[in-house]
Amino acid sequence: MKKSINFAVIGAGGFAYFAVTEFVKIPGVKLVGVYDEIKDNALRLKGIDVTAIVYNSLEELYTEPSINLVYIATPPYLHYSQSRMALRAGKHVICEKPAAITLSHAIELRELAEQKNLLFVVNLMQRYNFLYGAVKQLIEQNILGSFLHGFFENYASDEFLPEQHWFWDEEKSGSIFIEHGVHFFDMFSGWLGEGKVIAAQKMNRPHYQNVWDKAHATVLYANGLVNFYHGFDQPKVMDRQEMRLQFEKGEITLYEWVPTHLKMTALCTEAELQILKLIFPKAEVELMESNEKLNVTRGRFKEIKFHCKLKLTTSDTVQKQTLYKELVTEMFKDQLAWINDKTHLRKIDQNNAVNSLKSAEEAELLAVKLYV
Repeated sequence: MKKSINFAVIGAGGFAYFAVTEFVKIPGVKLVGVYDEIKDNALRLKGIDVTAIVYNSLEELYTEPSINLVYIATPPYLHYSQSRMALRAGKHVICEKPAAITLSHAIELRELAEQKNLLFVVNLMQRYNFLYGAVKQLIEQNILGSFLHGFFENYASDEFLPEQHWFWDEEKSGSIFIEHGVHFFDMFSGWLGEGKVIAAQKMNRPHYQNVWDKAHATVLYANGLVNFYHGFDQPKVMDRQEMRLQFEKGEITLYEWVPTHLKMTALCTEAELQILKLIFPKAEVELMESNEKLNVTRGRFKEIKFHCKLKLTTSDTVQKQTLYKELVTEMFKDQLAWINDKTHLRKIDQNNAVNSLKSAEEAELLAVKLYV
């Protein structure tokens, strides 16, 4: 029998309002409590369910026996202490990324949750995206051959991040690698296995010595390198993201930081073409070259056999915010399924929280500071 979930929110900012609006649409899920140091924020979130209680202290919230789960959406430097308090109080925890701003604290939270048989997970919702899963299938089935190289370029907006925002204070955010990069370290490790950061750099903003708005890391995976670049220096209208994976027999490019569409160029056999059509049933496939006879070419000192060269494109009609809502909802449902049945295998769990932060911390510790 499925359990109903009464959850409370700590940190009632704009993203919490966005996420909680979706959480409460799930049957059996009820918002019962809110805490925020800014009372007006808490009252606004309470408007999602007017029966929710606005708590005056965290202690009061944590000791309320009717609360099963706590959703934490505060700045990163508070995640460790607030998650630890919740777990010690016997509450399940879903936390916004990162798990903490140091790896040792994330490991401690994972161990505490496991000891108490409680949920502890970070909202790394990228793995719930259809396109993430499709790329994973391509790799697992070796449709495009071995991975060679990849990149993620994040030309992000800082339009709503004024100079005083906690994002620029690395004692509160951890850094761009830790606050934001964990999403993408997690995605690529899901595709390529565990990676090792081998180089990193960060650059300050001209005339702002302690504002580090550009960060770059190079990560070595089993068969190739991936370059990660994050720059928070665009107006919102220019915000743009792109990631690419290059293989022996083709390349895949995904667009937006929550990927909404994909383009692929590939050499494949007729059998592989049919597999691609199963993985991407709604995609447009253009045959650039096609032959009944099997062609043979060479690359990396070996033969490559193919019937066709193709371009595959998925639809770009989905809106990023709409997709984002779907992913947040699927993440929450997946975690609730585990609360109801501990044998349920989740797409993300406490290990994602730790491993993504491990890569981010490696990058931060290796980063050479380049002053403008």
